[in-house]
Amino acid sequence: MSKRHDAVFDDVLKDLGEEAQPRDRGGARFLKRSNTMAEQAGGQRQEKVLRLVDPATCVMWERHNRAYELLTAENCRDLIDGILSQGQQEFPAIVRRLRPAHSGDGPEFEVICGARRHFAISWLRANNYPKFQYLVEERELTDEEAFRLADIENRDREDISDYERACDYAKALGHYYDGRQSVMAERLKVQEQWLSRFLDMAKLEPRVVAAFPSLHAVKELHSRTLKPLMKTDAGRAAILAEADVIAAEQAKARDGQGALVPAAKVVARLKTVAQPPKTRAAVDKVYRRHPEERGVQMRRKGSRVQLEFEKDVPDAALRRALEDFLKDRSAGKS
Repeated sequence: MSKRHDAVFDDVLKDLGEEAQPRDRGGARFLKRSNTMAEQAGGQRQEKVLRLVDPATCVMWERHNRAYELLTAENCRDLIDGILSQGQQEFPAIVRRLRPAHSGDGPEFEVICGARRHFAISWLRANNYPKFQYLVEERELTDEEAFRLADIENRDREDISDYERACDYAKALGHYYDGRQSVMAERLKVQEQWLSRFLDMAKLEPRVVAAFPSLHAVKELHSRTLKPLMKTDAGRAAILAEADVIAAEQAKARDGQGALVPAAKVVARLKTVAQPPKTRAAVDKVYRRHPEERGVQMRRKGSRVQLEFEKDVPDAALRRALEDFLKDRSAGKS
């Protein structure tokens, strides 16, 4: 036990009274060890093995739910600055062992949770801070347990896009739950309807996804909005064609030619091409006494009749037009 820990322990003991305190430092160590063993035996304490490792000895789990290639110093800046400020990585990543230590070449651990932490430490080591090491907690996990652990840790994080999460759920459905959506929802402790929306999102056409300014800009709500519009062949073809046009514009913007098309405008444009403006029904009759009057337009809609007129039509002209309409109605002509 370190001197610092001894000092903390002695400070706690001083309030117990002189008769309760061990007479020597060795006794304090024995008492602490005895208390720890008792807590472990009683299930009140769980020991975790943390390690500081070179991030180069770790690889991302192949089913990790984060696109590691999208991580940059810019979108990890908050974490990098936090590690620099604290002088260390505060929270361990969760890893599984791939091979025994010193048993050969290749990575030693695979990262289940902690891709951003891995990137941040790797970046710091490559940028004048070689003493930083990657703090990890090694666990024994099945693939399904690893998936659920990663999902719990990252479900509410805004830096993982809805689309990444949707694709991860779609893969997991087949890998771990034999395509049984209800079983998966139960294991994840989520509503089946909520899960269903994300599984639908994973089916979104890649050409549509490419039309958005980034993966993070694609939201589950966008998928829900576009899904019914792509059910017909005509709607699907129109949306895909417009998505290709927008994707080309986004590519030019990334090359410095103009601004990126924001997600809201992307969705608006895709909706517009899938829903051409409705043509108004032809006017059945116009009631007016003189050609220069705008009068009242009449349209039949099934069993209903619609009358339209400009708000500034003079009262006298409106009254005459309505009188003519009522005469026709009485005569059975309207």
